[in-house]
Amino acid sequence: MGKTSVPKQFLEIEGVPILLRTLKAFVDHPLIQKIVITIPTDHAALCAEHIVSACHTDKEIKVVAGGDTRQQSVYNGLVHLSDTDVVVIHDGVRPFVALETITRTIHTAHLSGAAIAAVPVRETVKRKVGESLETVSRDELWFAHTPQSFQTNLILEAHEEALRIGFHSTDDASLVERLGRPVIIVEDSYENIKITTPVDLAVASVLARRRLATEESEPLGEDFPLRSK
Repeated sequence: MGKTSVPKQFLEIEGVPILLRTLKAFVDHPLIQKIVITIPTDHAALCAEHIVSACHTDKEIKVVAGGDTRQQSVYNGLVHLSDTDVVVIHDGVRPFVALETITRTIHTAHLSGAAIAAVPVRETVKRKVGESLETVSRDELWFAHTPQSFQTNLILEAHEEALRIGFHSTDDASLVERLGRPVIIVEDSYENIKITTPVDLAVASVLARRRLATEESEPLGEDFPLRSK
């Protein structure tokens, strides 16, 4: 994202922090009962004061310290959810997740153990072999998104096994795949973008304005003190 005064999840889209937009999707979802946010320790108070407090919900929301890697951060959150049947893991910088996508991954995980939101690859894919390129068939290729939903015991087992053998991945589903368990695809919307670059932030502003104009979402508040300047 380049140099910003706060981590990217606190940057604003149309005046609302990215993380708040993401969190609101889960706060509003009827199947979500408890939420754990993993956050760098030095920004935990900021998250509690300006993100969690702005949700105005009776649902339990806990802010816990993240780890040095995404995988460690997820595990730090999972240990607070061991009493649940299904856990939904989501990137804090994917604020345009649809409620229907969350629902479908939860139901699929409940039945099959593991489900991920994903979209088919639409562009031609090349693989570099030496100094040449080879075209890879995209017929069976998908871009993995979040949410990724799992039966809680299964994803805890997968993380603990990965921790035991020192296996690292940027994707929770791959930890389950290592156990030989199937992961079912739930087709997602291409609008469920992950905001990682300034271009993504610009696209997100367009999506937010369009959603507001078509009444697909509502304003989340009047003013927020966090600024990306």
